[in-house]
Amino acid sequence: MAGGPRIDVVGLGPAGPELLTAGTLDLLRGAGQVFLRTTRHPAAVAVTGARSFDHHYESADTFEDVYRAIVADLVAAALAGGVVVYAVPGSPNVAERTVVLLAADPRVVAGEVAVEVHPSVSFLDLAFARLGVDPVARGVRLVDAERFAVDAAGERGPLLVAQCWSRQVLSDVKLSVEAPPGVPVVVLHHLGLPDERVQAVAWEDLDRSLEPDHLTSLWVPRLAEPVAAELVALDELVRTLRERCPWDRRQTHASLGRHLLEESYEVLESIDALAAVDAAIEDGAAGPEVDEQEAGAVADLEEELGDLLFQVYFHATLAAEEGRFALADVARGVHDKLVSRHPHVFGDVTAETADDVASNWEAQKLAEKGRTSVTQGIPAALPALALAAKLQRKATAIGMVLPGLADEARRVAEAAAELGLADVAPAGTADGVADGAGGARVRAEAVGELLFAAVGLARALGVDPETALLSRSGTFRAEVEARG
Repeated sequence: MAGGPRIDVVGLGPAGPELLTAGTLDLLRGAGQVFLRTTRHPAAVAVTGARSFDHHYESADTFEDVYRAIVADLVAAALAGGVVVYAVPGSPNVAERTVVLLAADPRVVAGEVAVEVHPSVSFLDLAFARLGVDPVARGVRLVDAERFAVDAAGERGPLLVAQCWSRQVLSDVKLSVEAPPGVPVVVLHHLGLPDERVQAVAWEDLDRSLEPDHLTSLWVPRLAEPVAAELVALDELVRTLRERCPWDRRQTHASLGRHLLEESYEVLESIDALAAVDAAIEDGAAGPEVDEQEAGAVADLEEELGDLLFQVYFHATLAAEEGRFALADVARGVHDKLVSRHPHVFGDVTAETADDVASNWEAQKLAEKGRTSVTQGIPAALPALALAAKLQRKATAIGMVLPGLADEARRVAEAAAELGLADVAPAGTADGVADGAGGARVRAEAVGELLFAAVGLARALGVDPETALLSRSGTFRAEVEARG
């Protein structure tokens, strides 16, 4: 197919025209159709008579949309006019998404359009020269800044981070992992250009050191111990306890159930304590005592979450011993489920509000699990207030219109008034609603109506009733203990 439609992909190098290869210059001069991915590159001035794809950046919603539109235009141009030269910043073999998409295009795969990628100088060459680093000897890994949180999660470094094109991207990199104290990183900016900067900065100043652009990258010699390493250590600890500790050896899923429940409630109690401190700070509380309370609440929540995480690891270890599933299956399963349940994030579904998200979620659950009602799968053993709250949330998720704040408040008042007027004479007397089992049933129904209306009031106020009652009970416990 040498004489048929063909796309020659060349690189403009990492800096100015002086780093263009002789082969690239020959292809650019002899081509009938030349396209630039973007004119925002120092070497673009050497390419005359070319058409750029800058307009796609202005009209598309995401970079992925831009790249797919570029590939579609390139293939169409080749099919219509024969030979096309496509010039990209840097090297077409390094972090160039359009080249990946071009190779996967059905018409390219089918052989209707030939694609040849020509080598060129990349920013890697200049970066390692300026850093004085042998990437093979140091085991350097190249990471895309926009995927840093995921791709660097299990890494200790060294890392060369590309595509650091904005302060927001650098900020996301900074916040996604913990860097070891005192270890600077190096910002590499406009390498090979007159205003080149190779600047060591503290991790906390990463997004404040300069104004980055598409010619900015980052050298990270070492990161803090990755989260993944800590999780692996915990997994190994649980396995060791199962082997060596008599108590841990005899545990089962069933025997651990009450511990899981207790740990869950302790996490909720810690959350309430921290929320109370945060509320006090928002109201203006300050000083050493408040700082100490905040530090204590944060440390307590961290500890309780650790205890709860241990329960998850313990159950997963038991399941692995039984040959049923492993911790990796648990993580993979929840990851895939969350991706599928968020088509508004990872797909083409639109969800403008939290209510839209909840409705989509419930619809997907029904389809995935073959359920006929959103109430299926709600544990009957939930505490009564939590059960009522969950049922009400499910109802709103499928579009049921429940009473608003004013109506729920009125229902609470009416139910309380009705109980206040009830005859509360002991069961067995000759008069009143308290007469025998029937009277007791009427009272129970009235109290149930009051509590259900109170749950509705909490829902309308955005308050979890179970948590609120637990918090109030904790306060009352303190009052009782203070009395004696």
